Amino acid sequence: MTTMLTDGTIALRALEPSDLDRVYLWENDPALWPYGNTVAPMSRQMLKEYIDNYEADIFRDRQLRLIITLCDSGEVIGTLDLFDLDPANSRCSLGIFIATAYRNRGHASRATTIAERYCADIINLHQLWVTVPVTNAASVTLFKNAGYTIAGRMRSWLKVSGRYHDVFLMQKFLVHQPT
Repeated sequence: MTTMLTDGTIALRALEPSDLDRVYLWENDPALWPYGNTVAPMSRQMLKEYIDNYEADIFRDRQLRLIITLCDSGEVIGTLDLFDLDPANSRCSLGIFIATAYRNRGHASRATTIAERYCADIINLHQLWVTVPVTNAASVTLFKNAGYTIAGRMRSWLKVSGRYHDVFLMQKFLVHQPT
């Protein structure tokens, strides 16, 4: 594992075939669908083909999915997605998911910091942005504490259980620090 994608406690790594069962459960949880723009279940075969053919080329695909693991055990605890890459303007969106059993332990904050370092130093981005439901106080706090600022509020942006919710658009300008 490259030291670029770890802080000694958690690591970000590429998708592996062994991730299939866990990703299958997460991708098919209807409670998570509104946050990932998913509206239908995914078959195990679809996900297997996705993982088998995944090349992790953020510049070609404009997205990168990384698995979050614990360094001491290798246990998979979540995913981190970089998506909507805009190379012309050196920016990208970030999404993060931590499994319920591992929340409130600082893992999301650590993963965000690792991803920011990667985006600044390796893919040379100027900024990252996130959309966070206004009512998700934990995520708003996570990103505020990580240095993201609220750049705007998008009204009725996210439909959850038939109701529309506002989201904050938050952004962070990255400082390039060569490794």
